[in-house]
Amino acid sequence: MAVASVLTMSLLAHADVVVDDVVGYAPAGQAIATFDYLVFDDTGRVVRTGSGQPPDAETVIDGHGQVLLPGLIDAHGHVSSLGLARHAVDLVGTQSLEEALDRIARYAAANPGLPWIIGRGWNQELWPVREFPTAADLDGRIGDRPVWLNRIDGHAGWANTMALAQAGIDDAVADPSGGAILRDNDGRATGVLLDRAMDLVEVVVPPPTVATLDRALDLALAELAANGITSVHDAGISLMEARLYQARAAAGLLPVRIYAMLAGLETVRGFGAPFASPDDRLVVRSMKLIADGALGSRGAALLEPYADAPTSRGLVIEDTAALTTKIRAARKLGYQVNIHAIGDAANRSALDAYAAAGATARERHRIEHAQIVALEDIARFATLGIIPSMQPIHATSDRTMAIVRLDAPRLAGAYAWRRFLDVGLRIPAGSDFPVEPVNPLLGWYAAVTRQDLDGEPPGGWLPTQKMTAAEAFRAFTVDAAYGAFQEGSVGTLAPGSWADFVLLDADPFSLANTSPRSIADIRVLATWVAGRRVH
Repeated sequence: MAVASVLTMSLLAHADVVVDDVVGYAPAGQAIATFDYLVFDDTGRVVRTGSGQPPDAETVIDGHGQVLLPGLIDAHGHVSSLGLARHAVDLVGTQSLEEALDRIARYAAANPGLPWIIGRGWNQELWPVREFPTAADLDGRIGDRPVWLNRIDGHAGWANTMALAQAGIDDAVADPSGGAILRDNDGRATGVLLDRAMDLVEVVVPPPTVATLDRALDLALAELAANGITSVHDAGISLMEARLYQARAAAGLLPVRIYAMLAGLETVRGFGAPFASPDDRLVVRSMKLIADGALGSRGAALLEPYADAPTSRGLVIEDTAALTTKIRAARKLGYQVNIHAIGDAANRSALDAYAAAGATARERHRIEHAQIVALEDIARFATLGIIPSMQPIHATSDRTMAIVRLDAPRLAGAYAWRRFLDVGLRIPAGSDFPVEPVNPLLGWYAAVTRQDLDGEPPGGWLPTQKMTAAEAFRAFTVDAAYGAFQEGSVGTLAPGSWADFVLLDADPFSLANTSPRSIADIRVLATWVAGRRVH
């Protein structure tokens, strides 16, 4: 595998290593410590950080005044999806239906032997006419093969007529529980399916082979390392992926640490007891559940109807009773539970389920996204000890859509990082890649500005909810580690922790005060995991 040569690199056989002449930052309690050098030993663990004259060492690495941070942690991403997306139709950023169709047609022409055309990334909210596409749109370009394209958030799919036919979807097929088949005014299926209705097509799409998944992981893990990510919480993996991760961990082929969330209770039961590799490269001890869909596809479950669709309150994928039952079962098996909840109704349901299941703060259960939360429910996160795992970049990419979907009162609890911090909660930060770009510095920039890359809106959207630079730093380091029970081993560079660190070409703390937009342009120069360079 491509990563093998990287992981077999060894700096030194039996001696400490000093990385000197750096501008270093690391979380230290509630403060941010600064240092000039880092010392780690031949086991890949930190010995100390300090300032002034470094200790003598056989190997000294000159940091050339570069910025050194603990390795950045993405607390919510989708690793295999990232790798698979690199060989599929990429519709991210398309600005019109026509542009999307052109990309699909070019890909199909370049890959005449593929039995299905698969892709992802379309977002009708970026198109001049913000309407869902149809099967007929695809049929006009590709009629010889089935086509299946996931929306940017993964909670809607777009099929051509051939794909619908292979899935047995006609106008008479009923909506499944927790899903919807979009229909026109005459009741005909349009070609777009939401949430669990997507399963109707996905069961007939040829699944990736183990070899394909393995290649996808090579691509994704290398991309993560190149972006300064040393650990990722993989949000919802299959049993096949879990076994593949175990094989790679045993072979020393995980350049980035994986904290895996198994997708659902049956996957947990199939996997068995929680697992951790001796070198902490792989930990499998959490389960992901899904309470609702996404805001962009109007699948997020809301307490009141959508402002732009008054007859809809979204989709409930797993209700409170179902969530409660599964939380109880997971707790008995020793698993943390992480529930996808975007709408305010889904967040309330998840909190209710945790309470009913007897969840405790020491178990560190999480709600993934916590995007739209009723103000009175924010304090319940703290009372119940539930961790809000959030993605700062969503606030900037969702802003114009959220304003249309929600009215002003509900926006008060939208992407409300400051409100969560103010009740004493830690926020593990992530990106939700490939929904958003992998680069965690884009998330850091979004957290401190609440602006997109064009600087919009001036002053930031809902600016009272901004994080400080220190809070954003913690969210992508020690607080993300806390969400995985790993704050003692990663995210701090404290003595005894793993020597996971990154070198940057600019100082995000200095830029936060002088030129916040420039944080998004910082380049990762090198990434190290357990004292070995992986990028």
